[in-house]
Amino acid sequence: MTLSISKAWLISIQCCATVSMLGADWTSPKHFRSDAGISQTVTGPLPQKFDSEEALCWRKPIDPGHSTPILHRGIMYLTTYREAERELATLALDQNTGEVRWKQVAPTTRIEPYHQVGSPAAPTPACDGERLYVFFGSCGLICYDLEGKKLWDHRMEPFQDEFGAGSSPILADGKIIISQDHDIDSFVMAIDRSTGKTIWQTSRPAAVRSYSTPTVWPHNGRKQILVAGALELASYDLETGEKLWWVNGLARIVIPIPVASGDTIYMASWSPGADAGTRIALESWEQALAKWDKDKDGKLAKAEIDNREVLSRYYRMDLDQNEKLDRTEWDRHSEIFRLAQNAILALKPNGRGDLTSSSLVWKYQRGIPYVSTPLLDKGILWMVKDGGIVTKLEAASGRVLQEERIPGFGSYYASPVTGDGKVYFASEQGAVTVVANQQEWNVLSSREFKEKIYATPVIDRDRIYIRTEKALYCFKGGAANK
Repeated sequence: MTLSISKAWLISIQCCATVSMLGADWTSPKHFRSDAGISQTVTGPLPQKFDSEEALCWRKPIDPGHSTPILHRGIMYLTTYREAERELATLALDQNTGEVRWKQVAPTTRIEPYHQVGSPAAPTPACDGERLYVFFGSCGLICYDLEGKKLWDHRMEPFQDEFGAGSSPILADGKIIISQDHDIDSFVMAIDRSTGKTIWQTSRPAAVRSYSTPTVWPHNGRKQILVAGALELASYDLETGEKLWWVNGLARIVIPIPVASGDTIYMASWSPGADAGTRIALESWEQALAKWDKDKDGKLAKAEIDNREVLSRYYRMDLDQNEKLDRTEWDRHSEIFRLAQNAILALKPNGRGDLTSSSLVWKYQRGIPYVSTPLLDKGILWMVKDGGIVTKLEAASGRVLQEERIPGFGSYYASPVTGDGKVYFASEQGAVTVVANQQEWNVLSSREFKEKIYATPVIDRDRIYIRTEKALYCFKGGAANK
């Protein structure tokens, strides 16, 4: 897919991460990015090659969907979408065989809008060892027990966003946290995991569409919820939903997830039109009216405008959906373009309020991913940008260690994951590349699956699971595929 705004609705894919679900206690809930992309359950060699018969354990054809599977006690959970039947569903599959244990269809009355290469089954489920929580922008949050019985649902209507919902639910201290940033009515909320009732909901009135999944950050004895949105990374109190602090300097659309390690947060964000030499800027409102307001009504209809950048974003600019842009709507979007920055930031926030000037440790502006979340491992940040450009940064300083290109060109929605001395990358076009996790650059293998990949590979012990648009694969390590 080309580098364009049309990618933003994904994120879940956002933006995606390895998730291991072997623990069943609530003290260690598992959800999207709950392990920061680093597998904690590698107990044997992981595959180095994917093109040998010995490496493949099984392949299970499944319906399309972009959610990353999660694992719990030998069962894999994921979501799917059948376009012909307009069916959103949750599947539970046996981890050892790929066989479907159960399937539940979501109670949707209408399917949310989504991009032509997107999916309304984008957010990744979450599990606390007792219940499974599944979010669809088309209908809201659904809770199942681990046998597939629906316990409750928290209904939400489709949001005003023609690219749909991408942010995944996360879990913390008995709460399900959901963040939804769209053209209007953006919010972050906490839901009781037992009842589905709202504990708190905090409006984000300045936020526009973004698709990053929030993350939990324990800091100074209190747990905070980090929400990355357009132009701003913000922190909210887990217990009350109070906005604690914020840092400006992000892209105008944010899909990668904050990577928190100790007292430092690494935040990568990139979107088209904010790089030097290619910045997008809109005319002033007065200039726009003078140029295009043919009927002199002081507003701009879509048919009056002759500007590709405006026309491609007209839907999100027209906040009240009256098919006329007014000054408030124009100036809001113009300001977002003016303030947007593409970079990865290393931050050490400490305090309340606006911490933009006091928290920045370092900033780097090359090789920044649009969707894929950076991987932090052993003091190294790995990033993969569309085109297969891999950048390695020293996390402490931001110093560039390497910048290389891997065989899989095209777009990257899945995030890199690591285990057994290997880093795995999966491109949208279906190239899975294995790179040695060492100082010297060494590409170990690359395979073209010839099936598109949006979900992130899942690592568990000596197995790696790869979800494509057509199937779920299980590969094992061992001498045969070294």
